[in-house]
Amino acid sequence: MGEMISIPLEEYRSLQAAAEQLADLQAYDRALAQLANGDEEMLPTEFVKRMLSGESPLRAWREFRGLTQTALAEASSVNRVQIADIESGRKSGSIETVKKLAEALGITLDELI
Repeated sequence: MGEMISIPLEEYRSLQAAAEQLADLQAYDRALAQLANGDEEMLPTEFVKRMLSGESPLRAWREFRGLTQTALAEASSVNRVQIADIESGRKSGSIETVKKLAEALGITLDELI
């Protein structure tokens, strides 16, 4: 067994809290760096609420990006009627279609699904 030391429980808990705080600060710094590099973006509360309420992710992202269905259709080479069907929930779209839409919106497939 390796070397051991004993410290008072209160000091141990203080060190543990400091380590957790350091981990939180490091995560915060990583998030800021990702924002600064353009790897992540800030999302407004209203957008997040729309997603959490079950609204179509495609519609929410499209409107967040300021696109009409026609503009998204042109950018993605996906038919506007297909986009309308996916947004309304009438159809889900193939993986290839959803991938084209995600690329046109500048998001990952996971973010769109």
